[in-house]
Amino acid sequence: MAWVVPEFRPEEVNAAGKALQRMEFPVITTEGFNALAILNNWRSAHSYPLNTFQITLRNKARKIERSVIVAQRSKRLESIHKKLVDKPTMRMTQMQDIAGCRAIFLRLSSVYRLVQKYKASRFDHKFRSEKDYINQPKADGYRCYHLVYEYCGTHDTSAYTGLRVEVQIRTQAQHAWATAVEAVGIFTKQALKSNQGDEDWLRFFALMGSAIAAIEKTTPVPGTPTAKKALIAEIGELVHKLHVKEMLQVYNATITTLGSAKDEKYFIVEVDPEALKITVRRYKAKQSEEANKLYTELESQLPDKSPNQIVLVSVDNINALKRAYPNYFLDTNLFSRLVDRVMKGEIPDPIAQTSLAFGDPPLS
Repeated sequence: MAWVVPEFRPEEVNAAGKALQRMEFPVITTEGFNALAILNNWRSAHSYPLNTFQITLRNKARKIERSVIVAQRSKRLESIHKKLVDKPTMRMTQMQDIAGCRAIFLRLSSVYRLVQKYKASRFDHKFRSEKDYINQPKADGYRCYHLVYEYCGTHDTSAYTGLRVEVQIRTQAQHAWATAVEAVGIFTKQALKSNQGDEDWLRFFALMGSAIAAIEKTTPVPGTPTAKKALIAEIGELVHKLHVKEMLQVYNATITTLGSAKDEKYFIVEVDPEALKITVRRYKAKQSEEANKLYTELESQLPDKSPNQIVLVSVDNINALKRAYPNYFLDTNLFSRLVDRVMKGEIPDPIAQTSLAFGDPPLS
């Protein structure tokens, strides 16, 4: 199949990024449309390296856990815009997570086994950086292991040399936490994922990050109680104050599926939380360019501060879509069960869990 290749010089891509910083949505100006055309090509050109990395990730991960969930996604325009606004000196070509693939394991030990596989095996692409947000969690409670690589092409794929792909490796519990942050952010119309919004909700997720770390026997989140009783008590207060259980109840959204591709590869998921409506568009692998183009068009039409969410992702099939991206289906069931577990006191004391012990407790 024909993959999109970069058509613009780095300085043109960076200029388009600067235009995106100033852009208002929906896009209606000629400058905006021109910048989006460049950004769409830049983002779409990551599809080939991303697919290559995803295949490698899938092969390595399935040798560790057959039931691992593997998915890939292109960074949303809204997220790109926010990162450029928050970091005015960042150039578009410096952004390391335009393309990302993810492995979600049941067991924490599997996360670190896969990391070691990457480090120990011969790899044709250039290692750029790593972040262990599990042993060194962010203050907001986010936990995951990140590896960033720079694609190194051969003669036929030299056009993609230098493009970066981020590999994220996490447990199902860590994924449930991240899913809940996004879902509650959608429900409450707050940028909780970006650590913005109601202080009580931000504190609740930081505390739950520590609770899950205690269950997994890893480092607690900075600034949270290091005694089990105090941690559970503070979580309990916020569960009651924020009506967390009611917020995390199952939402019965109407799901509309468009397209009938049997060998589906790419999915555009559009979420309308106010109408509780989800639209899933399906595309074959050879329709990558078409999917990316429509993805950018749909994003550019969303007004600023719209509660709607649009994402382009790739998984094995539509049945795996909800498992890989439950936040876009307003599904917080696993996280809700983790909250129940914490409220019942079924966690170790985090004060004793300040180093990795690779605990693999059941999630149920």
